[in-house]
Order: sequence, then C-alpha cells, then structure tokens
Amino acid sequence: MQAGRRRRSQSGGAAVEVVLVAPLLIAMLLFVVGLGRLASTREVVDGAARDAARQASVRRSPERAAADARSIATDTLAGRDVTCRELAVDVDTSDFRPGGSVGVDVACRVALADVALSGLPGQQWLRRSFVAPVDRFRGDNR
Repeated sequence: MQAGRRRRSQSGGAAVEVVLVAPLLIAMLLFVVGLGRLASTREVVDGAARDAARQASVRRSPERAAADARSIATDTLAGRDVTCRELAVDVDTSDFRPGGSVGVDVACRVALADVALSGLPGQQWLRRSFVAPVDRFRGDNR
C-alpha cells in the first residue's frame, strides 16, 4: 500500500516541472534570437560601410565620392532589409588623392522592440567604419 500512495503523490510532478521551466526556456530562446538578429544587423552595417568606402575610392572627385558613399550605404542597408530609425553616413575625403584613402563611418539606430521579451534594449546604435585606399596610379581628373 505504501508504494501505491507514493505513485499517486508524484504523478503530477512532471507537469508542474514543465509549467515552471517552459517560460524560462522560451525567454532564453527569445534572447538568443534577439542576439542573432543584432549580430546579423551589425554585419549588414559593416558591409554598408565597406561597400560605401570602396565605391567612394574609385570616384574622381571628393564631392562625388561622398555623394556615392552615402547612396551606396543607404542602398546596401535597404537591400538587406535593415531599417534604421536614424542613419548617419560620414565620409572622410581629407586624404582623397592618388595613393591616399577615403574613410566611411556608418551609424544606424535599429529598433529591437519587435523581438518581444528578448531582454534586449528597445533600440541600439550600430556603428561601423571602413577605410579604402585610393589607387595611386590612377589619373586625377577633377
């Protein structure tokens, strides 16, 4: 008789454990998804800075380089479905000459609120920079 009583008193233990552990597992899963989204967005912002600097480095004038860098950064972010609440693309053409360099800094404020209950802040600034060399043997046709 003693064994029968023990079985009855422990029969709901597994269900209680699942009810207690499931929210924790779901919260951990949402946190991991949020971190993955943040990492992939950071990679896209890095690619936008790289693409913009490379495009700017092949232009013939600093003005055209800056305009094209901003355009390429915006297009790269849009093409990879990254929406920035605020976007700043700073182009450094102070050393824009054959053998010099051009630098691009892309800063994007992304919203993370759509990853509900992830534990991440509602928004975060992602900033990436890239410097590309200007070909030293190209003609300087300004």
